[in-house]
Amino acid sequence: MLKGTERHPHARAVLGAALAPGGVANHAYLFCGPAGSGKRTVARAFASALLTEGAADPAGAAARVERGAHPDLTWVAPASAAGILVGDVDEAVVAGAARTPFESTRRVFVIEDADELNDQAANRMLKTLEEPPSFAHLILLTSRPGEVLPTIASRCQSVRFDAPSVEEMAARLDRHGVVPQIADACARLGLGDAARALALALGDGPALRTGAEAVARGALHGEISGRPWIALLERARAAGATAGEGIEQALDDELQYAIRKDHARLRREAAERGRRAARRAQTAALDRGLSLVGLWLRDVACVADGLPEIVHHSDRVCELREDAALVSDTTRLRAGQDLVEQTRTSLQFNPNEELALDALGSRLVRALRG
Repeated sequence: MLKGTERHPHARAVLGAALAPGGVANHAYLFCGPAGSGKRTVARAFASALLTEGAADPAGAAARVERGAHPDLTWVAPASAAGILVGDVDEAVVAGAARTPFESTRRVFVIEDADELNDQAANRMLKTLEEPPSFAHLILLTSRPGEVLPTIASRCQSVRFDAPSVEEMAARLDRHGVVPQIADACARLGLGDAARALALALGDGPALRTGAEAVARGALHGEISGRPWIALLERARAAGATAGEGIEQALDDELQYAIRKDHARLRREAAERGRRAARRAQTAALDRGLSLVGLWLRDVACVADGLPEIVHHSDRVCELREDAALVSDTTRLRAGQDLVEQTRTSLQFNPNEELALDALGSRLVRALRG
């Protein structure tokens, strides 16, 4: 059984048939399922199976696939809030698919977040998807299949991945040492995304939850003079800096194996990737924080409506009750949620984030308190 497909019957059936004796792997697959459902793990395992077939040293080849160091594996992920651009796929995928394999009998191209291919990049890939060389296999991943361009989706075999249940995610968090009450809350706040749930329970996740709660409760209580949203912004900036540093570290590894005349070009390309990765990570981190602000307002409305059993912040019910006591009209809470969603959308257009958050804070107070 292919690693990672244990709880995904459709993926197990489709990919298992392709790898079975006499099976034929398709030229392009579209892995569809919630973030954190295991698509990336299965994509790497499937790529490993394709690239190690017939290899002189299958174990060594599989180890290099796992590290991302196999010469016949190309992995593309969005590096900026602008999504996947023509430059991200032109040389790496379109030109790469036309080159014969280095050591395997195949070449595999994995594209994360295929829904973020912009129109130009998608159109550039169409011919590769329509008429790929016999040795090329493309694996596209998406958590938003409805936003993948039809021209792309129609040329791929769809592979479905199911979201884990709240109970499954809570059990996974329990194995990481998270106490049950917090594990249940983070599993609910994950919204079907196991990776998000884990991130909320560990590392900076608890601080992110605290920061988002401070924004929502500050607006509900009319106490925003301290601008509590600045803590969210600072965490987002730190996430962006970390992402940029990751690109720099990857460059150091790449330069060890590159010929000297290519070093200057690789540094220029890495600098651009680093800037885009930092921006993307910062925007994503701020979006996660604002999402939690909206979920707090939603949960307060649930408690006010007498439905505490369906709240996401299940470990903070007492605080939710305190906030619900301040609300006489839950339509105000839903108006507040709308304002948060509007700000989340605006972040995709690269506004001044601090000004956008200042505006949101003021508007939230007016919406929630009148």
